[in-house]
Amino acid sequence: MIRLAAVDDDRMLTGALGTWSAERADMRLVAAAETVEPLLRRGTGDIDVVLLDLLLADRSDPAENVRRLAAAGPQVVIVSVVAEPGEVMTAYTAGASGYVAKSNDLSELAGAVRRIAAGDEVCRPELAFAMAHDQRPERPRLAARERQLLVNYASGMTLEAAARRIGIRPSTAKCYLERVKEKYRRVGRPTYTKLDLADRAREDGLAR
Repeated sequence: MIRLAAVDDDRMLTGALGTWSAERADMRLVAAAETVEPLLRRGTGDIDVVLLDLLLADRSDPAENVRRLAAAGPQVVIVSVVAEPGEVMTAYTAGASGYVAKSNDLSELAGAVRRIAAGDEVCRPELAFAMAHDQRPERPRLAARERQLLVNYASGMTLEAAARRIGIRPSTAKCYLERVKEKYRRVGRPTYTKLDLADRAREDGLAR
């Protein structure tokens, strides 16, 4: 049984989540709060996944909310109408496990929750869009192939294996990596080694 909590000041939504989850065989909504503070006071020991809205009535910082909830133990899934890539990525890189737009139906949310509770990464199209269009000044603008190579290489693959995964030659992959390093240098984040590349991918929410 996946035990859910919702942090959202939309009472109609949390009520619907409670009814919906009660009809699922593998998940239940066990707690709901309008802000993070009362949920943390209640305790999160019986909660596996928190569904967190980014824009709460108390105007609390979304990234800080993610950090506090993640530090308490549960996985955090952002469920929000926010579509601004920079805001989504700031919260995601603070420790969220996924992002599902509120425009999706509940079955898609359930699928994401199940995968996250099982320990899988979930990169839905809306999160992939946010990654690709994040224009925060400290993030370099990586092309799609550069980003794919970085993720594969930083995950532990050899350069040759990472190149094969995305269908390019090792010599081309080497050029891509040099471009990635240069782009990070230009935004003030020098990157020299494979460990540095893994750190950058993790910092920017491209890999865990």
